Order: sequence, then structure tokens, then C-alpha cells
Amino acid sequence: MKILTTLLLASAALHAQPVYIGTGADGIYLADFDAEKGILTEPTRAIEYSSPGFLALHPEKPILYAVGGDNTVAAFTIGAENSLTLLGTAPCGGNDPCHLALDSSGRTLAVANYSSGSVTTIRLSADGKPGEIVSDMKIEGSGPNENRQKKAYTHGVYFDNANRFLFAPDLGADKTVIYKFDPATSELSPNEAADFKAPPGSGPRHLAFSPDEKHAYIINELTNTVSVAGFGQDTGALTEIQTINTLPDDFTGNNTTAEIEVHPNGNFVYGSNRGQDSIVVYKRDPETGKLTTIQHAPCGGKMPRHFKIHPSGKWLICGHQDSDTISVLPLDPETGMLGEPTSTVKAPKPICILFP
Repeated sequence: MKILTTLLLASAALHAQPVYIGTGADGIYLADFDAEKGILTEPTRAIEYSSPGFLALHPEKPILYAVGGDNTVAAFTIGAENSLTLLGTAPCGGNDPCHLALDSSGRTLAVANYSSGSVTTIRLSADGKPGEIVSDMKIEGSGPNENRQKKAYTHGVYFDNANRFLFAPDLGADKTVIYKFDPATSELSPNEAADFKAPPGSGPRHLAFSPDEKHAYIINELTNTVSVAGFGQDTGALTEIQTINTLPDDFTGNNTTAEIEVHPNGNFVYGSNRGQDSIVVYKRDPETGKLTTIQHAPCGGKMPRHFKIHPSGKWLICGHQDSDTISVLPLDPETGMLGEPTSTVKAPKPICILFP
């Protein structure tokens, strides 16, 4: 029996993959994911840090970055058994940082500061520590929703693959701001192409590019829609193609959207509905970029703020902020459809799921 148990544990260890979880609680949590069976272990706290929220990885070094509830960003070295050790912190340059991204050179950290309505870029040292703020770009604008859009509220930052542009969806200003980016200096500057404007009251939140970067998909928090745009890779311009709802036509309750992601094969797009508590699944036309709704799948908990598709394309891991849980949903890469959860575990206020 001991030999059998040892073999089973060894087999499970071979299939285990670490998952880091950013939270609105007391630290960054760590779990193991079995991609053969779709089983996630109960997360444990890897390191204490105030409301780490969104996480990002260095493109080359074993370093994880997080925004903090005390208006900072932090870098953590990933060590043995996926442990985290604080490498350094720095001011984020604004209030309530809610999203971050690293450029492909690994020398620049971009931060979206929600309450400040701003984007900052922070220069990283050779060892990956966050240092001085290079650019601090204030976004101007407002929208018709008096409760949520009195001013700019920046919700995300995204570099293109060529490292030439930075995109910042702003919920309050009803637009995605497009900046030129200089990786040599970490500087942002206005782009010649106009910002991408959403229909009034939309509240752009997050963005995802297709794998070929022909198209961008922006999820709008306040109107429960997705904006589809063509991406001009030479100019940085986003050109409107389509706007599509995230909810079934017969839904009558309260809902806001949160996360959006394109499947690694480029054939499907996924978005989260907070209120209906579902993941909407779209079929994507690779040529036109247009979407067709094919499913509204129960997400396994309440308020799906974030989800992540496993690199294999066979699982979607969803964090539920209000039920303090994370669920694993099986995903069929051929049809794009999601199944019922294979695993659900407790986690305090999950905000970001990250596979290193």
C-alpha cells in the first residue's frame, strides 16, 4: 500500500503546475493544478502583501510583479518550490492601481491607476527591481453614467507584441487610449492614430488581442458588450468592426462584465458576466474578426472577476470574488464549449489567476 501511495503521489507531482493567485486580501496565494484531471489544490498563502490584485511575470527572469493596495508595485523572486521572496517595491505613481503589464524586453512595467485615471511606466533595473517613474500620462474624459463616469478611471494596460504601442482601456472616459512606446527609454507619447472610442456609457475595462494580432477585443463593463476592432500593427490604430452583447436576450437582472480572453487557437473568445455569473463563449471568424455567441456557461461561483485559459487550451480557471472560490471548467478546443466544473476550491477574494 505504501508503494502504491508513493507512486500515486509521484504521478500527481509530475502533472502538477503552479498557479499564482492575486487577491483582494492579505497576500499572493499559490496552488497546484493537475492539467490531466482538471484538479486544483486548495491555495495557500505564498507571501504576505496588501491586496496584491493583478499579477504579471517578467518575460525572461523568474520574477512576479503585483500591484498593491498601498499604491505600490512589488517584485517577487520565484524560488525553489515556487516560493516568493520580496525583491523590491516602488510607488505606482497614482491611486488604486488595478492592472499592470511588462513589455517584451523586460525593462518596463506599465500600471493602470484606476482612481487617478492615469497610466505610468516604471523603469526596471537589470535585476528586475522597479525603479523610477518615466511617464505619467493623465487621461481626460467622462461619460453619461453619473455614478461611474464622472471622470477618467483607467482599467487596463496592454503592450502589442512588437513593443511599439501601449493600449489603456478607460472606463470613465469611454475610450481606449493608444500611446506610442519607446522600449529603449520606457517613455510613452501620444500616438498619431486617434484613440478608440466606445459607444457612450460603455465603460471599457479590459482588452485581448487575437494570436495573430489582426483584431482586438475590448469588454465593456457598464453596457455588457464586447467591442471588436481591427488592429493596424504599423500605426497602432483600432478600427471598429462590431459590438456584441455578453448576455442572453432574456436576462433581466443586474450585471457587469470583467475579463476577456482569446483562446490560444484563435477560434474562440471568452468573457465573464458578473451578476448572471457566467462565461460567454463566442465563435471567432479569423478573417473578419467578427464574433457569434455560442454559449453562456455557468462559471461555478459568484462574481467571476477574472479567469485564465490554461496554455493547453483545455481548461478555463475562473476566480469568483464574492463567493471566495476558484473553479476549473473543462474546455473543448474543437468546439470552444465549456463544461461543468471539475474542481472548486476556496480562495480569499481572487482577482487574478496566473500560470508561470
